[in-house]
Amino acid sequence: MSDVYDDMNLFATPEQFIIEPCGKNELLIIDRISGGVKVQARTNQIQGLHPICRICGVLGVVKLTAGLHLVVATHRIFVGILNGQIIWQLACYDIIPYIPSVTHLTMNQKKQNETYLQMVRKNLDMPIFYFSYTYDLTHSLQRLNSMPPDFLKNGMLDRADERFVWNGHILKNFKCPEMRRFALPLMVGFVSINQANVNGYSFVWTIISRRSVNRAGTRLFSRGIDDNGNCANYVETEQIVEYDGERISFVQTRGSIPGYWRQTPNLRYKPPPEIVEGKDHLTACAKHFDGQFMMYGRQVIINLIDHRGPEDVLEKFYSSLIQQLNNPAVRYEAFDFHAECRKMRFDRLNILVDRLAHEQDEFSIFHLHKDGTLLSSQEGVFRTNCIDCLDRTNVVQSMLAKRSLTNILTKLGILHSGQSLSSTPSFEMLFKSVWSDNADLIATQYTGTGALKTDVTRIGKRTKAGLLKDGVNALQRYYLNNFCDGFRQDSIDFFLGNYVIPEGEGLVIPSPLDTSRGWKYGTFPSVLMFAVAMFFASAILPQEYNTENLLFLLFWGAMVGVTTAGIFRYGSEFVDWPRLRPPTHIDA
Repeated sequence: MSDVYDDMNLFATPEQFIIEPCGKNELLIIDRISGGVKVQARTNQIQGLHPICRICGVLGVVKLTAGLHLVVATHRIFVGILNGQIIWQLACYDIIPYIPSVTHLTMNQKKQNETYLQMVRKNLDMPIFYFSYTYDLTHSLQRLNSMPPDFLKNGMLDRADERFVWNGHILKNFKCPEMRRFALPLMVGFVSINQANVNGYSFVWTIISRRSVNRAGTRLFSRGIDDNGNCANYVETEQIVEYDGERISFVQTRGSIPGYWRQTPNLRYKPPPEIVEGKDHLTACAKHFDGQFMMYGRQVIINLIDHRGPEDVLEKFYSSLIQQLNNPAVRYEAFDFHAECRKMRFDRLNILVDRLAHEQDEFSIFHLHKDGTLLSSQEGVFRTNCIDCLDRTNVVQSMLAKRSLTNILTKLGILHSGQSLSSTPSFEMLFKSVWSDNADLIATQYTGTGALKTDVTRIGKRTKAGLLKDGVNALQRYYLNNFCDGFRQDSIDFFLGNYVIPEGEGLVIPSPLDTSRGWKYGTFPSVLMFAVAMFFASAILPQEYNTENLLFLLFWGAMVGVTTAGIFRYGSEFVDWPRLRPPTHIDA
């Protein structure tokens, strides 16, 4: 097995970065002039040098306007032990320029360089990156077990599932056999590893959510599918139980409705979803499910969107697509979450779980005996979605996971026959808490806020506090999705390599960062602020009111109304749009 180095010294000279794995006889040499990377046997290369820092991982090399920058992990947080291997969370990092000076840049290029640097930091600052030096987090237990014997001879980066390696682009120069012990792949998502005790039996219970790099992005700028069959907000979630040497897992997936559709941000609270005309929806959908079948087996689609109102167009669209697909390995299960659970009747979700029970039993689970015997494999997955694949989706996924876990613990003899998790209050509280945390972190990655309806997952019912929290999160989502997500989408695209800075950008090639707003962007808000100020001045300052004062009050009130209406009339011009990839690419 080729483990990744976990403790290294970083040296720097004017010509080179030198990375020394502690206690090893090889060095990683990075040429700061040419950008070349090589591994050398240690002789006297670092004699007389002092390390500039201690690092716990090489994350890659990113190209900014000023040139190449080395990205390294400097601190990590212990998450837990899975399958005997330690799992970590990225806690701190450093970005070190190859060329320490920016005097070769123009003033405008310096601003662009700082913006690109902020984009990289925007990603790495989020507490969502997980890794291991000895265990491949990007694969489920079942995939790992199905790999050929030579699989473990490859480096961690080479054998990782590319769908879930978020620094794959910046590690591309490290993807060769001699550097395999230096390249540390990062997974984005959620990991919770818990030592649990039920009925006196101890076991390890783990939840891992893996977010795909394909069609990655933010809520309103990343919807639907692309030409390769990749869906937005695609996440694989695996529940793992380890007990007395036995390992069991249950996998579910979520992802945007696999067709070409969009919600164009325009300052409305909920922009209406639109089907993109002139696109081959069926071919893209077929590609998606062909890939899903190859990876997971049979598919049961759980569509939780509304059957009335604006979402109805998507329900009919999705249903029609699956009918046209006519794939016997794909079954469509529509469940109008909001209609079925209206008046806080979330107990009615059991109707859906009961409808899916026979297929969940047919799909089975991955179960590896302690002697290495494969007792069963999972032969299909539930692919759940709502419009965002977040709040409603997480509630249903947690219920399916709970049913699976109950069956698993009963099979292992931890739960008595007929006993439910509800009879073990401490573990049930842990279960609900972890699934709620999973919901919050997955939602934060996509929308910028925690999930809605987590009180249903956390305590099993709607509460006033939960409704208040949802209201706050909904307002935050509105603000972020309209006024901040353009930059966040750019940050994701830049980090993943969907946009690469060309040579000469800002000099001979225009930079996409140098975009200007139309006249309405500055004029309307300025007029609105002035009108609001004058309205309050007309209402408060006069010592006595007469016809003239009332006319002033009416005039400025009308100006406030007209200007506000104008802003919403031209709402899309006030939205923070992505600049690195034009909206035409995002929508299609």
